[in-house]
Amino acid sequence: MINYLFQEQNWQTQLSDLITNPQELLDVLELSHDQLLSGAQFAADEFRLRVPRAFVEKMKKGNPLDPLLLQVLPHHLELEEHAGFVTDPLGEEQANQQPGVLHKYKSRFLLTLTGACAVHCRYCFRRHFPYQENLPKNDDWANIKQYIEQQPDINEVILSGGDPLTLSNRKLQVWIERLSTLPQIKFLRIHSRVPIVIPNRVDEELVSILKNSRLRIILVVHSNHASELDDFTCSQLQQLVKQGITVLNQAVLLKGVNDSADVLVDLSYRLFDAGVMPYYLHVLDKVKGAHHFDTPAQNIDLIYKKVLENLPGYLVPKLVREIAGEKNKTPLFGASTF
Repeated sequence: MINYLFQEQNWQTQLSDLITNPQELLDVLELSHDQLLSGAQFAADEFRLRVPRAFVEKMKKGNPLDPLLLQVLPHHLELEEHAGFVTDPLGEEQANQQPGVLHKYKSRFLLTLTGACAVHCRYCFRRHFPYQENLPKNDDWANIKQYIEQQPDINEVILSGGDPLTLSNRKLQVWIERLSTLPQIKFLRIHSRVPIVIPNRVDEELVSILKNSRLRIILVVHSNHASELDDFTCSQLQQLVKQGITVLNQAVLLKGVNDSADVLVDLSYRLFDAGVMPYYLHVLDKVKGAHHFDTPAQNIDLIYKKVLENLPGYLVPKLVREIAGEKNKTPLFGASTF
């Protein structure tokens, strides 16, 4: 049965009415508390639960192993210590040039405009990031502008966070217009999970802002499983594609969620239904608290071989890992590359 309630609500209402209590999430999904709640409460104290109700509607009630639920429900395993799993797996502290600026790659740099997200993914590589020290204020624009102009190789800016689409359209437009004044900037990339978890975020005003910008806009969404892409979500993404906005998807390979060639093949086909091209399949970043999502290298190799065998080349996402200090993502294929 399709629930039209969330299709009719505006995105601001949905963003202000998130589920933040593990017990409420389990109640909504008609799941027993005994085995799940105690660990969830402790883990949520370390990294809060945040999930939109529209996203919860896509989960199967009574199934504690629902792949969407596993991505957001706090788990006691997050509290374990594991060698190699650290708070800053990508070395972003060293790349943090000034408030809001992360510069790791030659031709592009990243702006963290907000620390807010519509959903807290339990495997988030920035779950320990010091956002409050790194959010650019209006007064910081002059310094950011100067930094860009002093780096003539930069031709692309990536808006990230947090999630930049939790910002109002007005604030988003301010930053887009600022960046548009710099002749060297040709491309603007927006990384966001909001269109997947709150599809109504793709409203007419947002589409207008993006399609009318001087900059070439690339929206990179984040979907890990075909179940996240119901018909309404696909139709919202198609609105962007129809206006000439490039929409790509990046996924993370997660044990118990999508560590299956069949699941990944279904995801690529479903993305294509929405006009979205598969872009990256990330190996898990080794962030503290996410060890239980890690997939052995030999398993990854086998999964990816099957994906290659079952998809046309244009629907195969690039299998990559980000390594701290490297100047690009590292392509992976063959166990020896892990």
